[in-house]
Amino acid sequence: MVQHRKRVYLNAAAAIPFKSQFIRITSQQISLSKMSGCVVKSIVILGSLLMVIPAWGQAIPPAAEASLRRGLRAQQQGDPESAIQALEEADRSAPNQLPVQRALLIAYVQSGRTADALRLGQSAAVRWPKDAEIHHGLGLAYFKRSQNKEARSELMKAIRLSPVNFGAHFDLALVLLSAEDYVAASHELETAVKLDHKDALAHVLLGRAYQNTNRSQDAVQQFRTALQTDPSVPLGHYHLGFAYESLGESARALNEYRAEIAHNPNHPEVRYRYGHCLLDTGDWRAAVPELQLATELDGTNADAYYDLGKVLLMAGDTDKAINALRTSTRLNTIDPSPHYLLARALEKSGNQTEADSEWAQFNELKKAQPVTGGMATGRNQ
Repeated sequence: MVQHRKRVYLNAAAAIPFKSQFIRITSQQISLSKMSGCVVKSIVILGSLLMVIPAWGQAIPPAAEASLRRGLRAQQQGDPESAIQALEEADRSAPNQLPVQRALLIAYVQSGRTADALRLGQSAAVRWPKDAEIHHGLGLAYFKRSQNKEARSELMKAIRLSPVNFGAHFDLALVLLSAEDYVAASHELETAVKLDHKDALAHVLLGRAYQNTNRSQDAVQQFRTALQTDPSVPLGHYHLGFAYESLGESARALNEYRAEIAHNPNHPEVRYRYGHCLLDTGDWRAAVPELQLATELDGTNADAYYDLGKVLLMAGDTDKAINALRTSTRLNTIDPSPHYLLARALEKSGNQTEADSEWAQFNELKKAQPVTGGMATGRNQ
C-alpha cells in the first residue's frame, strides 16, 4: 500500500482526561473517545490508491475494480459502512485480492467490526505474511479489542517489513502508551517525527511520553513544536500548560490554559487544571468559578470536587464545601485528604459527631498510604 501524507482517522482519542499530578494514558482512553475533536491516526490513507490501482500488480476484474474504487472513495469520505458494502462486493467478485483485503480490513477496523477485522486480518496475514499493511491493520484490530500484546506483535512485524512507515511507528507508540511503557513509546514517536516532522499530534504524544518520564523540558519543546506546526492541534496549549505547571512556571501555565480555553471552553479537564493552577498560585477567588464549572462538566472528577471544597471552605461557604468534599470522598474512597478537609468543615459548621467520624476515616486511610515524607498523601491540606 502506498504511503502518503494524509491519513485515516479512527473514532478514537489520543488523550485525556488526565487526573491529579500524573498524566495517564489507557487503552480505553485511546480506543474509545470521551473527547470530541481529538482523534488518533490509523494506518495510511487509502484515498490516493484510487489513482494507483495498476501499481498493485494484480489483474483485478473490471467489476471488482469498480467496487474497490467505490469502497475506497467511501473510506476517504468517512463512510466505512458504505465502504464495507462495496468492498465486500469486490471481494465476492474477485476473492483473495490483496488490495481489496487491505481496504476491507481497514474498513472493518474503522467501523468497529473488530471480530470481522481479526478474521480477515489473520487469514490475510497467512496468505501474505510479508505485507506490512496487513500486519498493520491486524495490529489495529487487536488494539481496538484491548489485546495489546497481539497488537504490539503485529505492529512490530509491520515495522520490520516497512521501517519507514510513519503510521506503524505512531500506532505502536499508542499501544505502548496505553500500557504505560513511556520509554519505549518515546522511541517510536522519535522515529515517527523524524519520518514526518510536520505531524503535530505525533509531537504532542511524544511530549506526553517525555512528561511521564520526568523530561518536562523536552516535553515543553515538543508541545511548542506541535503548536508551531498546527496552532489548532487538539489540547496543545493544555499540554504545554501542564508541562509548565510541572516545572513550577505557574504564570506561563495559566497563559497556556487560557489559550486552550479560548479554543476549547467546555473541556472539563482543562477547566480543572486551570482552576487548580489558580488555587496553587493563591488566587483562590478566581479558582472558584473554574472549579465549579469543572465539576458541572465532569461529575466524576474527585480531584475537582476536592479543590472546589477547599476553595469554598476558604471563602467561608461551609455548607457547599461540605457537599463538594463529601462528593470527593465518594468518588475516591482511598484518598485521606478529602476526609481531612471534610472533618475541618464539619467542625466549623458545629457538627462535631460527623467531624469525629471523618477524622477517624482520615487517620485510617492515612495509615494505609505509603509514607513518602510529610503527609502520606502528598497533598497540601
